[in-house]
Amino acid sequence: MKIISLILLTCALAWGQVDYKKQAWTAHWISVPGYSSTEYGIYQFRKEVALSVVPKSYVVYVSADNRYELYVNGEWIGFGPARGDISHWNYEEYDLSPYLKPGKNWIAAKVWNEGEYRPEAQFSVRTGFLLQGVTDPSISTGTSWLGRRDESFAPLPLKVPFYYVAGPGEVRDLNKYTPDWETGKGEGWKPAQNIVRALPNTIVGPYGTTNIWMLQASILPPLERKIERLGKVVKAEGVSLNNFPKVKEPIHLPARKKVSLLLDQGYLTNAYPILQFSGGKGAKISLSYAEALYDDRMKKGNRNEVEGKKFIGRKDSLISAGRRGEVFRTYSYRTYRYLLMEVETQEEALEIEDLQSLFVGFPFQMKARMDSELGEMQDMLEVGWRTARLCAVDTYMDCPYYEQLQYIGDARIQALVSLYNSGDDRLLKNALNLMDQSRQPEGITLSRHPSYTPQYIPTFSLWYIGMLYDYLRYGSDIGFVKQKLSGVHQVLQYFQRYENEEGSLRDLPQWRFTDWVSAKDWKSGEGPFGADGGSAILDFQLLWAYQVAANLEKDLGVNVYREMYLKKAEKLKQMLKKRYWVAERGLFADRSEKDLYSQHANTLAILTETVTPEEAKTIARKLLEEKDLAPASIYFKYYLHLALVKAGRGEEYLSFLDDWRENLRLGLTTWAEMSDVSGSRSDCHAWGSSPNIEFYRILLGIDSDSPGFAKVKIQPHLGDLKQLSGEIPHPNGKISASYTLVDSQWKVQIALPNGVDGTFEWKGQKKALKPGLNDFMIKNSN
Repeated sequence: MKIISLILLTCALAWGQVDYKKQAWTAHWISVPGYSSTEYGIYQFRKEVALSVVPKSYVVYVSADNRYELYVNGEWIGFGPARGDISHWNYEEYDLSPYLKPGKNWIAAKVWNEGEYRPEAQFSVRTGFLLQGVTDPSISTGTSWLGRRDESFAPLPLKVPFYYVAGPGEVRDLNKYTPDWETGKGEGWKPAQNIVRALPNTIVGPYGTTNIWMLQASILPPLERKIERLGKVVKAEGVSLNNFPKVKEPIHLPARKKVSLLLDQGYLTNAYPILQFSGGKGAKISLSYAEALYDDRMKKGNRNEVEGKKFIGRKDSLISAGRRGEVFRTYSYRTYRYLLMEVETQEEALEIEDLQSLFVGFPFQMKARMDSELGEMQDMLEVGWRTARLCAVDTYMDCPYYEQLQYIGDARIQALVSLYNSGDDRLLKNALNLMDQSRQPEGITLSRHPSYTPQYIPTFSLWYIGMLYDYLRYGSDIGFVKQKLSGVHQVLQYFQRYENEEGSLRDLPQWRFTDWVSAKDWKSGEGPFGADGGSAILDFQLLWAYQVAANLEKDLGVNVYREMYLKKAEKLKQMLKKRYWVAERGLFADRSEKDLYSQHANTLAILTETVTPEEAKTIARKLLEEKDLAPASIYFKYYLHLALVKAGRGEEYLSFLDDWRENLRLGLTTWAEMSDVSGSRSDCHAWGSSPNIEFYRILLGIDSDSPGFAKVKIQPHLGDLKQLSGEIPHPNGKISASYTLVDSQWKVQIALPNGVDGTFEWKGQKKALKPGLNDFMIKNSN
């Protein structure tokens, strides 16, 4: 039988493999019979594979509902699927050859369905596992696979006084767990039950029907995983420690002992905790996770301070089976800076052998560099990059602890951070795909996707247009953008239904969020509305979107709707100036009563060029000086700063960063969700990482000047700096810039990639830039 299998496998390799991305699969979705298909449960699947020799390649496609971990001969080799929706269900490709050996091999998977407790970002139909053998179809999932339920698991829901939708903790009774199940150990295995044959989304079923899960190949790479160690012990009760947990050092706990350890990672992380221990049958062990501790007013204050504060956070709880060499690892990562370990032994002593963690994240690599005389800038870049990384796994996320949801408003900023810092566009393109796929029949996108509860923020659909244009300017795949162009028109058609005869929006449904603002008549992130139902802030966002859509068509050479967009934009400009401009204040009001003002409306007035350059300068001064304007949060300051630069205040950029300085002062290692840093729910929101864009775009001055970053415009804003240098990745290589003040002149060195030219601008002076090194001197002032 082994010889026949080997002959068939050899023939398959010689004749070429079936293209399962275009043809029906031989694999079936499978489950373990006898259990609910939708309730919480963790399941194990395995198949024995005999090989006389190990082939050079042994490719499989793998997916699951909700998610899986894939093992070969006991080694964890993969995790997935990357999140999507039912009509765009991802599978991952693996080459198992490096993990196989001649003779008996075990291919196994742990599959979990968190049921009603599952994260908001997790779509689900029912519990299922799928593996398609590409090199060897005989190993594909079906009734030849064995499965069973892991009865050691139960959910531990988290109760916090905030919006939380990121999944439960775990309760583990290790007396019910079988170690080494991945290599065939344990009892209770039974033939798997077929659910339905798997189909890629390029194929439909009989009579045009679709499969349950419409399968597509994930475009994402494997996640990065690396070992981390906790930094220090903050508090220890019931035990004396030496170097634990900074180094591996056993802790002996006698019978009938209670111990509590508050540990500080030193920085926020996303990681799987890994606890190794022996003995202590019946011992109760819990691990809890928090970004920071709270005072009696539910404020976090300085994140480095824990005295007199309480611990609130997600928790995992387990009961020891008394075995030697036990290892506990959660099936999903945890987000934490502080980890609280509590132990209560029973009649046996317990040996805690080690506690470490396994970091997980999208495999971004930092390819940007900044050298400055100001250490503060490096601190901000480090914190911003950590924030961006923790908010990026298999999608962008608003925050890793509380929601794990990909919101368009957040993702636009996150995407530019990705491009300016790493040049990696894979997660960005995945995000644009998901947003495009979320579009409803009416034309509008969802505000966040994937999310099994639909949420609509119409303004985020407008920012989606901006995000698409950002990728056209800074990315490399212009054809990808062109494929999305029809969706832009559908979004704008949706808004046209709510325009009155002047072009102003009326009765726009759903959540009309702009920014988290605490000011008069701002409610749940919505700006003030007038008695006539109008809002300058909403109309300015629509105007901006029409302008961006017109530029998209122009730069793509399409020009189907461009003239219409420009006419609508001009109509909106005239209406906004007539209805909301207050000449005596030199500002736009938020509503027609002209009683309330915001940084938001006036920021957008500058960005949309609704005002003259001189008026823009006046508005910029008032944005910085006048205190009765509803303030932009750390999120919307991305747009505020762009407006200030556009109005000629770019030399002052470093003075605009007080929100970020407050984060550093209060000990954060990632940027908080809100400008109220002490009271912020989330300590990690990458919509605050805009300095990781603007240090390069505003200070160094490196910007795109054409689609695909084919041309460069470099316009530095150095303020009081005497020296600044750095580089960013570019689709053709990298762009570097260096500025050194020598007496009254700047020594400038700019290097552009092959095939890329551009323009240098400095205080009214212009100079052409060529590929390669550009080395010149320029006067400090006119």
